[in-house]
Amino acid sequence: MVRMSAPDVFEPESVRVTRRIRDEILDGVRLPGSKLVERDLAEELGVSRVPVREALKTLVAEGLVTPRPRTWAVVREFTPADVADLNEVRSALEVLAFRLAANRRTREGLERLRAALETELDAARAGDAARARRAAADFHETVTAIAGNDLLFEIDGLLRSRIRWLLVQHEDLDRVAAEHQALYDAIAQRDVTRVSTLILAHMGNIRYLDDPTWREDDPLLGAAPVE
Repeated sequence: MVRMSAPDVFEPESVRVTRRIRDEILDGVRLPGSKLVERDLAEELGVSRVPVREALKTLVAEGLVTPRPRTWAVVREFTPADVADLNEVRSALEVLAFRLAANRRTREGLERLRAALETELDAARAGDAARARRAAADFHETVTAIAGNDLLFEIDGLLRSRIRWLLVQHEDLDRVAAEHQALYDAIAQRDVTRVSTLILAHMGNIRYLDDPTWREDDPLLGAAPVE
């Protein structure tokens, strides 16, 4: 079964199922460690097991699901080391993306970024946490899209689901939205220096870029050797 998502464009059932399960993982509907059984998901979503099987394979490749034997899997439980690895990579990619966006943004790109920001601000004011977090992640993805570097966009695509998971792990909706507003203003003004300062402060992890020994001081990682 397929559905028409745009004029003359058909969407395979497996794509729809993948998006549904992915969104539920990112929104916290399906918690870390939750079982994902082909038969149960097919019944719940009203589809055959084939698109569910394909969806689980895709989500395993994206890093959101951990496979188990036979016909089931579990929602991935990210360890402190997993999160640290993501933050290190995100630090490098996002500093580059935001700097490039400030240099290269177009009027159309700025409008797209403004739309994501307005959605986030509206959702934060309304206390709609799920929508605000989604829009916050959309803001970061849009910055990468308007940075004007195809290779950076390709690399981001490989990690997108995991980084998106990282980006929705926040509770202070108003603070994050306000910081995005400041970042938007700096990009709009093409102020690369200010963008660099703001994105590092926004991530709250400047040490990931500058201090190779930071893990030794981390209470969750200090005991684990880094190879």
